[in-house]
Amino acid sequence: MTDTLHATDNFMPEQRRGSAVMRLALSNELGLAVLIAIAFGAFAITLPGFTSPFSLFTIGRQIGIDTMIGLAMMAVIVTGGLDLSVGAIGVCAAMVFGFLAQKMGIPLPLAAPGAILFGAVLGFINGYTVVRSGVHSFIITLASMSIFFGVMIFLTQAQSFNELPASVQALGKLRVGGMVSVLLLITLAVCAALSIFYRYTVLGRQMLAAGANPRAAELSGIRTGRVIISCHMLTGALAAFAGLMLTARTGAAVPSMAGHLGQDWLLPAFLAPVLGGTLLSGGRVSVVGTLLGATFVTIMTSGLLLMRVGEFWILACLGLMLLLAVLADRFRQQVLRARGMI
Repeated sequence: MTDTLHATDNFMPEQRRGSAVMRLALSNELGLAVLIAIAFGAFAITLPGFTSPFSLFTIGRQIGIDTMIGLAMMAVIVTGGLDLSVGAIGVCAAMVFGFLAQKMGIPLPLAAPGAILFGAVLGFINGYTVVRSGVHSFIITLASMSIFFGVMIFLTQAQSFNELPASVQALGKLRVGGMVSVLLLITLAVCAALSIFYRYTVLGRQMLAAGANPRAAELSGIRTGRVIISCHMLTGALAAFAGLMLTARTGAAVPSMAGHLGQDWLLPAFLAPVLGGTLLSGGRVSVVGTLLGATFVTIMTSGLLLMRVGEFWILACLGLMLLLAVLADRFRQQVLRARGMI
């Protein structure tokens, strides 16, 4: 059984419980698990060294980072919103961390939470602007992406923080069992926390309800404006977390770590949750699906790079996967709706 969470999960009638097998058979999670097994097996057979301890370590570390980026986008998609500024927020938070740790000499246990809090503040700015203006989050975050990144470049003069404490890069290189990245373990812990949050907390359930039917949520007493702001704040905090993980991998806070305006994060940010089954229209979230989606994308990208496939072909492949994921999800919804399962 998957951890895909719907707004109505806590009120599911008994007669629907018999459809669990059909739901599992049509779930994104099962399909992704099969695809991951096929892709990993194919690359392991055809590419020497693909399953070496170092290769598994680097793949796992990248899965941890890509999953965190996907979780950041998932947190706002749950209410039917979008955040194109996740990359810009992640880079800004990483630069704040570099400033606090390198320039100010603040201990890492304080600098890291400070950077994550800064990401949440940027998320609050996005959410508050969306709620107060009534403009779709796509437009607001498209603008804030340029604003956040531009202000960061102006304040830092595009200079990197490359003299961070050695323990930062050491964390990025740390392995458990010789092949498992600590960054991946951190991401798994965040995934577990988010699963509990959406399933068992009041705010998590309100986010699902507000995404499924904002009008009904308002009538039931849920203040959807505050919920939307909370979603954007969670997105900002998770994006900042991803920025810190990327800083640990490289050992430096670099303005270009997520590309110009943070645009290099956009495709993986959408791919992981959409492949995993999070509805773009809101109301349903799958933390495990996002993890599996990021795993599949990372394995495919790593394997194709080792096969020396051109990067532009890899981008085309990822874009095609995103399109097919959206179409497959629509088909799955039609099947479930026709059988009266949703």
